[in-house]
Amino acid sequence: MEFRLLGTVAVETYTGPLPLGPAKRRSLLAALLLSANTPVSVGRLTESLWDDTPPSQARGVIQGHVSRLRALLVGADAEAYGVELATLGDAYVLRAPETLVDAQRFEELLMLAREQRSPGDTVLMLKEALSLWQGPALSGAFAGPPLKAAAHSLEESRLATVELLARTYGTLGEYHRAAALLSAETAAHPLRESLAAELMLALYRAGRQSEALDRFHRTRRLLADELGIDPGPKLADAYALILRGDPGPPAAAPAARARVPSRPAAPSAASPASTEVGAVPVAEPPVAGDTAGAPPVVRRPPSSAQPAVHPADPLPVDLLPRAPRGFQGRTAELAALTRAAAGESPVCLVTGPAGVGKTALALQWAHRNEALFPDGRLFADLRGFSEAGEPALIDVLREFLLALGVPPRRVPESAPAAAALFRSLTGRRRLLVVLDNARDSATVRALLPGGTDCVTLVTSRHRLEGLIASDAARPVPLDTLEADDGTALLAGVLGEERVLAEPVAARRLAELCGGLPLALRVTAARLAGRPQWTLAALADELADERGRLAFLDVDDTGVAAALRLTVQHLPPDAVHQFARLGHHPGGHVDPYAAAALAGTDPVAAAAALERLAAAHLVSETAPGRWVLHDLVRLYARGLDPAAAREALVGVLDHGIATALAAADTAEPGGEPCFVLPDGFRRPAAVRDFSDRAEAMRWLSAERENLALAAQAARDAGLEDRAWRIILLQWPQVVWRVRDNWTPLLELALESARAGKDAYAESRVLTLLGWVLTEEGRAAEAAALLEHSPRLAREAGDPLGEATALINLAVVRAELGELPAATENCARAVELARREEDRHTEMLALQHLARMRLTARRPEEALAHARTALDLGPEHEEAARRSLLLAVCGEAHLALGQEDDGVRLLDRAAREAEDAGYDEGAVRALEVLVRTTAEPSYRVRHERSALRLATAP
Repeated sequence: MEFRLLGTVAVETYTGPLPLGPAKRRSLLAALLLSANTPVSVGRLTESLWDDTPPSQARGVIQGHVSRLRALLVGADAEAYGVELATLGDAYVLRAPETLVDAQRFEELLMLAREQRSPGDTVLMLKEALSLWQGPALSGAFAGPPLKAAAHSLEESRLATVELLARTYGTLGEYHRAAALLSAETAAHPLRESLAAELMLALYRAGRQSEALDRFHRTRRLLADELGIDPGPKLADAYALILRGDPGPPAAAPAARARVPSRPAAPSAASPASTEVGAVPVAEPPVAGDTAGAPPVVRRPPSSAQPAVHPADPLPVDLLPRAPRGFQGRTAELAALTRAAAGESPVCLVTGPAGVGKTALALQWAHRNEALFPDGRLFADLRGFSEAGEPALIDVLREFLLALGVPPRRVPESAPAAAALFRSLTGRRRLLVVLDNARDSATVRALLPGGTDCVTLVTSRHRLEGLIASDAARPVPLDTLEADDGTALLAGVLGEERVLAEPVAARRLAELCGGLPLALRVTAARLAGRPQWTLAALADELADERGRLAFLDVDDTGVAAALRLTVQHLPPDAVHQFARLGHHPGGHVDPYAAAALAGTDPVAAAAALERLAAAHLVSETAPGRWVLHDLVRLYARGLDPAAAREALVGVLDHGIATALAAADTAEPGGEPCFVLPDGFRRPAAVRDFSDRAEAMRWLSAERENLALAAQAARDAGLEDRAWRIILLQWPQVVWRVRDNWTPLLELALESARAGKDAYAESRVLTLLGWVLTEEGRAAEAAALLEHSPRLAREAGDPLGEATALINLAVVRAELGELPAATENCARAVELARREEDRHTEMLALQHLARMRLTARRPEEALAHARTALDLGPEHEEAARRSLLLAVCGEAHLALGQEDDGVRLLDRAAREAEDAGYDEGAVRALEVLVRTTAEPSYRVRHERSALRLATAP
């Protein structure tokens, strides 16, 4: 068990994080952990959970959260870890070993770091301390004043630790590491002068004086613009030191830079006679954290050093294949390779999916930069993803050694000895070594040259993170081509005339190939051999997903063949996950959805996704969010076509379960709109939403995926899933009612009617009718809503009937049928009270109050609104509470009580603004603008209206 405060407040257990629930419960836990093993009074907890006047039932709320938290800890066997949540009079105490609290471990590591004698050991301790941070302290909690102060204190401690680590790097002479560390923190805290001063000194001592001075002037301007102040002593002193040229504290240069031999080494009996290539000015390597595109510092030999010229020197070796033909685009990637190759002993790593053009990029760069490598260029295809298998390491080394002039009889028989000789021979040369199609880091390491002026260029479908860790390889990820570059590639093969004759079809072909160079070249090859074919005809053929992969294969070359070679190197669990991803109806997937597709759990799914991402079969576009290239998805779908329905049902039921959890968190008083479908497959785990905001963000982010899932369910004859997935988005529909929900709800209506489900049809009609009303289509809404109450009665759904009556009442009132509308609302209130459903009763009373106000009965409107306000919990019903407060305000205005009316309307507008409910804010502010001349109301109204009009 582990308690986390340095990031999202959480309790981690062996089986995963505990579902802590709402933000206030996390706040309670945070307050107890910050004073672990010390009693915390109810008063102190109240201050932590509310930043304004707490509600009268605050003590009861705290008791409820404590009870739930205690139950969660007991269920996680907290006692075995020495953890106990106890009550002590008017206080609570969370007893726990300090080693279980990450904030306590952080402080312990800081103390240990300060006691170390070796700067290297200090660095290790500080890095371990900072690794405990997983985001801003106390995230996910509702931060009252005490928690805000605690979070600020923890952040200050973290920043001080970062500064200490940077200074310790400086003690070791590793100013490039200090600069890289401080650059990221300075970007996040641009007004923190101590960070800026440390960064200036690190840049200056790393030989980057111009960047250091630029940092000072940027910070000076920012301080003046934002705070109106001049730089403080730390910043000013650092600036003065740099201007004086003061070197600062001395630091030993790394041993690798002290290589200045007095004369060439004598040739040994085991190696060919050779002389050192003459010293040539070369670029000083940029250190980690260099600004992209910064000019390199030139390192020149001493004036006494003369180029060594020998008539027996061999000609430069060149094993490089020819340059790729029809190469297009990749300007940014070529520039990135140039920057990466400017370092000392650089290893450049080009990674990307099969067919994206990694080898073409590497060869293009190598041919463009031939002059940088006067001693030659070596090339080896490591065949890491070939059906023929990888070549033996000794065979690759033998080819390299022979190319470097080693007689065949002098080539060692063992790979380690051959690798050692290779490193020795390349120690004084300026070579390019291209290692194509590498599958693992170990093979690459054995083939790295020994010279600091040699460049190694590696291509791989895997990320080779081990090579990044061990040899500081600089990754240059390669993605698909933009449509313009894809069209240019086609023109390079087919000729510009043919492409210019059909520009629209050419661009469509580039899009259907997904920007994948291999697919584009196969397409161009098909067209080049058939001059009678039009580009539009082939585009029509490729538009059919069922045959697209077959069309993109020519002889032994094609997208499917390339993908097959990647997949065959994956473990079975990753292949299983990959095959199931092909049946996902949406555009992106998270570990929960992946687990539902594959019939596993989110932990196993996340591991499989990471492995697939390492092989560039999926791409992580955001933390925990993966996508597949269209052609990759088609290939994955064909791996296990028989599993299509099973996978679809799994992901549909995952969507239903998660949307249920989101709706319950977003609107906890809402009445569940349905029972689960027959044969429902409960997911292994369902996402836990900490508060309403998180639940609404998920519903918004997943809207497209849920719509695609509903359409897939309808197409597969799973109507009972289709309408449920759509209806469960009702909190988002209510929040953004004018956001074009009608087509999706019409799909839900088709599904309900296809399944002959009166319950479903009534529910969908009720929501669709309300949306049409809000869109100004009252007549259409009334025609639909007329049937909804009857269908609900037939289905035995009294609460559904009540909701239908409410929405029918709203549209009737809009059509001028106020008596009928009032009668419908009154009937809805009766049904809700009979079913003891406060949420629906509150909704009915809200609309009844509005209708009484329209009927010029402000006293009755006020009474209904106050009754409704007494029913709902204040912190959960932000939108409805805002609307009810607005009704109360308008009622007071109608009664001539202007001060009370303005006060309540202003309160309604502010609560709506705070909750992000722009529609409610606009309604309340419209009345205020008409009532009073206060200019701030007009400004706020314009801002809310603009947000509403431009909302995504």
